[in-house]
Amino acid sequence: MSFIRHPAAYGAVSTLSAERVFPVWKLCGFLHITRSAYYRWLKHPKSSRELENELIAGEVEKIHSLHTDMGYRRIRDELDRHHGIHVNDKRVLRIDRALHIQSSVKYRRHGCTKSAASPEYIAKNYLNRKFYADAPNRKWLTDVTEFKYFIGPEIRKVYLSAILDLYDRRIVAYAVGDHNDNRLVFNTLDAAVAANPDAHPLFHSDRGYQYTSRSFHSKLHAAKMKQSMSRVAHCIDNGPMEGFWGILKREMYYGRKFTDRKQITQAISEYIYFYNYRRLQRRLSVMTPMEFHAQYAKAA
Repeated sequence: MSFIRHPAAYGAVSTLSAERVFPVWKLCGFLHITRSAYYRWLKHPKSSRELENELIAGEVEKIHSLHTDMGYRRIRDELDRHHGIHVNDKRVLRIDRALHIQSSVKYRRHGCTKSAASPEYIAKNYLNRKFYADAPNRKWLTDVTEFKYFIGPEIRKVYLSAILDLYDRRIVAYAVGDHNDNRLVFNTLDAAVAANPDAHPLFHSDRGYQYTSRSFHSKLHAAKMKQSMSRVAHCIDNGPMEGFWGILKREMYYGRKFTDRKQITQAISEYIYFYNYRRLQRRLSVMTPMEFHAQYAKAA
């Protein structure tokens, strides 16, 4: 990689060795740089390309320190949108490699939600893996996932229920509760309807017991929504929702230890706001979900 990572260190070695304070080899060892790299820097002035790469590398390090989950593509998008640095993916990848920057590992979710033992209502899979929509509020997906936190040695859980719009991938509504029960998913649906009173989307879920209850089906019917359900043991039928859980947990949850309920619930709320209003997505033309949503409203 043709950019200097330690210009300040090389400059310090040059100044101190010229003043005969310390020998070069001792200065390089103290500053953790090699003598060969120092002499190469000393003999060859930096080109404009190297100077530019140094600037980009500094911004890349700042972005990575705040968002260790970001790979080179997302870092490039951040540079372009929020730092005024317009470069291609390959250049950012080379800089990432030179800086030994890698995104955090993506954890895989194991298993699917078990179907209700005695479902009261089963809907067909009307979505049929058609994970696209030509306008907001045409297709909504929903699911529930769990998070653990610790009170001393005791493990406790909170549950997150969310609804995702397939057009702009925004989180339409969400609710956090201590129990994975009917109230949690009912509250989520009520919040979504209150925020979008004119929306009558296809509503897709797995076959969890909350979604197969007559009460939930009645709520959807009253809201003029058509119910759709994944097939048994086919998590991919609700793929984008599962994908959102993976993104959220990789970027907010995995690798951290939460020690009280308020801490974990606040982290969830802050992340969903970040996801809707700050997180760029290439499938949305390098816009955030809410920017993409607003763009449709302007064009309408």
